[in-house]
Amino acid sequence: MQTIQTTATINPEHQLMIQVPSSIPAGKYKVVLVIEPKTETQKSEPFKFPVDDYGPWPVDLSLKREDLYDRRPRLLN
Repeated sequence: MQTIQTTATINPEHQLMIQVPSSIPAGKYKVVLVIEPKTETQKSEPFKFPVDDYGPWPVDLSLKREDLYDRRPRLLN
């Protein structure tokens, strides 16, 4: 079994025209056809993620693990 991905044309007589690689010999084959809508005319909008600007980070900001997490055990109330 071989998978070929290509484009096809359907003419006004509703005949399917397709080009296959020359490595496939002439003959009868079982074919599975999946028809997708045209993608050339469909334009998808890019994702618009929200952007929040909080200004520059503080100069003395430390992102070290020991500064982010408190090592002291916490007491449960």
